[in-house]
Amino acid sequence: MLIQFNKAVLLFILCFSFPLKAIETDTNVISVFDSIMAEHEGESGLYVLEKGGESLLARAWLTDKAEATIDVQYFIWSTDNVGILASEALLRAAERGVKVRVIVDDFLIDADEDSLLALATHPNISIKIYNPRHSVGISKWKRYFYLFTGFRKSNQRLHNKIALFDGRVGITGGRNMAAEYYDFDHEYNFRDRDVILVGQSVFDMSQVFEEFWQSKLSIPVEELLANELKDLTKATINNARNALHDYAGNPENYSIEIKSVLENMTVKVMGLWPQLVWDDVVFISDKPGKNRAEFGLGGGGASTAHLLNEVMQAKKSITIQSPYLVMPKGGLEIFSGLIKQGVDVRVVTNSLASTDNLLAFSGYQNQKKELLKTGFNIFEYKPYPDIAKKLFQREEYKNKTIPVFAIHAKTMVVDSETLFVGTFNLDPRSANLNTEVGVIVKNKALASAVEANILNDAKPENSWEAKKVNANREGGIIKRVQLFFLRLLPMEAVL
Repeated sequence: MLIQFNKAVLLFILCFSFPLKAIETDTNVISVFDSIMAEHEGESGLYVLEKGGESLLARAWLTDKAEATIDVQYFIWSTDNVGILASEALLRAAERGVKVRVIVDDFLIDADEDSLLALATHPNISIKIYNPRHSVGISKWKRYFYLFTGFRKSNQRLHNKIALFDGRVGITGGRNMAAEYYDFDHEYNFRDRDVILVGQSVFDMSQVFEEFWQSKLSIPVEELLANELKDLTKATINNARNALHDYAGNPENYSIEIKSVLENMTVKVMGLWPQLVWDDVVFISDKPGKNRAEFGLGGGGASTAHLLNEVMQAKKSITIQSPYLVMPKGGLEIFSGLIKQGVDVRVVTNSLASTDNLLAFSGYQNQKKELLKTGFNIFEYKPYPDIAKKLFQREEYKNKTIPVFAIHAKTMVVDSETLFVGTFNLDPRSANLNTEVGVIVKNKALASAVEANILNDAKPENSWEAKKVNANREGGIIKRVQLFFLRLLPMEAVL
């Protein structure tokens, strides 16, 4: 088979694939958002998606209701249930005439070649791979060649997460297209954050997508897999597409409870739109390739400059949530100066027990004593925080232990009035190598609300205070041994 499907169909995942023809068929993205935007000309509407299920539900509805175009850009698109059913939803949209464009980074892509081509050969679907030096159409020997002859280029990844629907509404933030970003993995999930955008900022986001689409770094799947395309038969293409539809349309995969939720999906999602906060929103983005640096691993970028500008304006406080805490070159000195001026710097990040990236954690561990000495207030997320049960929207976890829950949100609040939500991690990789995107809005009510959520994550029931407890001991002996050796590696610049 081209794709191996998991029979465990989960509540909100199914929102991607269940047909909604009987549910308010006259409701669509264009009609809904043209009406909303007419009342707020020149402004942007913003709604923060704190819950994974809510974020998935919004994407599902928008995908199903799009009429003209869907443009999506992700760092990770997995072949788990979420990734597979999202692919089926895009295929279904293309079959009803929607033009679909997809850009996926090459580094972690795990889709098989026939499946990629089966989708890319649809007349309404175009798929491009960003900076293909690792996976798609790349042999093992060619991958090693690229690493040895262009280590910097091989490390310059597309970390953007953008989803655009009919040019009216967009979603950006920390979430990739995989189960663990929407609270549906059975072993490990992320505490993440997205924003829905409407209005002027969506136009800006669309321009960024177009710039990446036209970039020479984004290569069509058909070009990368030209030899495989020659051998691909119509039967193979049809089998792959039918396999997606058959699974999504199998009534045995839907319980009465799930059908009930799906029937109310439009009502649930329509309830989000009156909660949009309208203000001037700045959408920030790096250029394809990040910067012009040819050698070394530095260079900065537009997103780095934007965020640094906001940091330097802090007068009272900076509150950050980031899965990784590794100061780029010069970063410690900048924050040290602000702390000496009386700025309270608070960071909620992962503990050894919660992190899924030991290499990045080793960089944080090497800097930890200096960060605390400088005056950082650091809170390390517990693997089973109390907040998880409030964020999870699944009945099955009400009376049993949840999977590991870890920070993946990339958020900053300055002086309780300026909010950033995006893809930028607090590490050298985001500062210098990966392309990043996000939104900056100066809105006290919105910034304070998100800051309150971050500080709630910092509470004792959710996090350890780094200066009081050695939370690294909670990671288990195997992790501690691995961490010991990783700390010896000179890898800080690529963390």
